[in-house]
Amino acid sequence: MHSIRYIMVGGFLGAGKTTTLGRLARHYTDQGLNVGVVTNDQATDLVDTNTLRSQGFDVGEVAGACFCCNFDELMETMESLGVDQRPDVILAEPVGSCTDLVATVLQPIKRMFDTTFEIAPYSVILKPTHGRRVLTGQSRGFSPKAEYILKKQLEEADAILVNRIDELSTEKADELVSLVGTHCPGVPVLRISARTGEGFDQLVELLGQSGDFGRRVLDIDYDTYAEGEAELGWLNSSLQVSAPDPVDLDDLLLDVVTRLARQLEEHEAEAAHLKVIGLWEGFFGVANLVSSEDQPELSLPSGCQVRTVDLIINARVACDPDWLEAMVMKEVSQAVGEVGAKAEYRQSQSFRPGRPVPTHRFEDAG
Repeated sequence: MHSIRYIMVGGFLGAGKTTTLGRLARHYTDQGLNVGVVTNDQATDLVDTNTLRSQGFDVGEVAGACFCCNFDELMETMESLGVDQRPDVILAEPVGSCTDLVATVLQPIKRMFDTTFEIAPYSVILKPTHGRRVLTGQSRGFSPKAEYILKKQLEEADAILVNRIDELSTEKADELVSLVGTHCPGVPVLRISARTGEGFDQLVELLGQSGDFGRRVLDIDYDTYAEGEAELGWLNSSLQVSAPDPVDLDDLLLDVVTRLARQLEEHEAEAAHLKVIGLWEGFFGVANLVSSEDQPELSLPSGCQVRTVDLIINARVACDPDWLEAMVMKEVSQAVGEVGAKAEYRQSQSFRPGRPVPTHRFEDAG
């Protein structure tokens, strides 16, 4: 019987999950395997989904709730990926503010769909900026309840991936690996760069292992978990930008993110995840901000001049969502106006995530 390799890569918001999944998808595709990808968000209009689709991958999206709270849709989405050709590998990216995924996603798949799926080691990505501050108790911007989520994500992992290793000195990388080892003794730690591919040979080797993975079922305080998620303002907006003369898309994307980053810094609002994608007729560009300690960057340049382009903005920030939405609309309008263009919003959703209520939860590893 054909068994589908289910590879779920978790991690806190902005850790680098989408870039990692894109690189893994290219690797498996180059090996001649049929690959499906499933993304996940609390709302529609997800930058990550559009980014992966724009790279040519078969992507399904579970929107409106996390995998654990929308388990049936997760399974239906994975089934739909196999309508034309059954996948050999499915790469799954859960919401970055979720934890307890072993008990609510991996264990249900193992027990209810064991003949269909083979579970790969569950890897969790750690972003150095947030990871160092949280694990040393020196975090700013996130409350202890939000930090609780990040710590629990690490504790349930079969392996922890320290990302952006290309940006760290050997000393800082060693320090971070030591902090992770102290918090999660005995858990393998890999050093990777989703951007450059450093460490990916070891990651692919890890993910190819066979065994009984996804067994670290945790004791989760759902009150703390829910309150930590609810402290984050969530924004997904989509709009169309039109201009009489060609506009440099990459400059516009980077200007938008830079303006938003400046406002967040002035209001001491910690960004967990801020991404903007521009899409039009087969090309795309992406700009993002990964933390308050980093500079805005053009992560995927388009190299295009445009008169019309669709923009999607995703922001996850420790702030009031109403303020976040008003600020984003103001700054985007100013950025668009400065290049002589106009913005027409199609939809905008801003909210705080509700309490997680898993479809299934197994309290032991069986």
